[in-house]
Amino acid sequence: MRILGIDTSGKVASVAITDGDKLLWEKSVYTTLTHSQVILPMVEQALRESSLELSDIDCAAVANGPGSYTGLRIGIGAVKGMCEGCKSLKCAGVSTLLALAYNVGYFSGKIVSVMRARPDISYVGEFESGGVHLTRIGKDRVAKDADVFANYDTSSAPVMLVGDNAEFIKKKYFENDPSVLTANAACSLQRASSLCLAVSEDTSLITDADRLEVSYLQATKAEKDKAHSDK
Repeated sequence: MRILGIDTSGKVASVAITDGDKLLWEKSVYTTLTHSQVILPMVEQALRESSLELSDIDCAAVANGPGSYTGLRIGIGAVKGMCEGCKSLKCAGVSTLLALAYNVGYFSGKIVSVMRARPDISYVGEFESGGVHLTRIGKDRVAKDADVFANYDTSSAPVMLVGDNAEFIKKKYFENDPSVLTANAACSLQRASSLCLAVSEDTSLITDADRLEVSYLQATKAEKDKAHSDK
């Protein structure tokens, strides 16, 4: 199965193409431009340099949250548009936290994906890995850092932190705990190839474009403003 991966959930814009267990193409850019400016040109470049057409792709995998509200909508919208233009193309929404865990899926132990939501609050996803397959531990959530990590059990298995808040969590809660590691720079932020890997491992993620939705995990600013004005 050929999979096109698109991640616009954070400051990194990332695109990848996989064919089975082969990574054909990948590019990740830490950009100050908006994702709407860079992501479709990156997709076009990926297809061109892989000598593929969109019709050669079986599935477009996209990060569906949590993450940047605007970025997520851009990625989801791009994939919906591609599916509309290429009726044979399926799509898959993949948790950003699950994809981050696949960045370090080779690790044996517990993998904790942590993305900064607000000061002292993180998006958190927990997984167990035997070095090949990932098993989810509970649902993705948004929570106060102290509620998750102040009394976190690190005695039963080594822990790998991954995501843009990994270094902060390590220094604040586990600075003197050698059983807690952080992902290196190549694996710490979003990678589109990990979206592809997640779909390859779990094809139940594949769906139709009209069912593709964003999972914010918390209310958007507009929703918060409306709730405040209704009080």
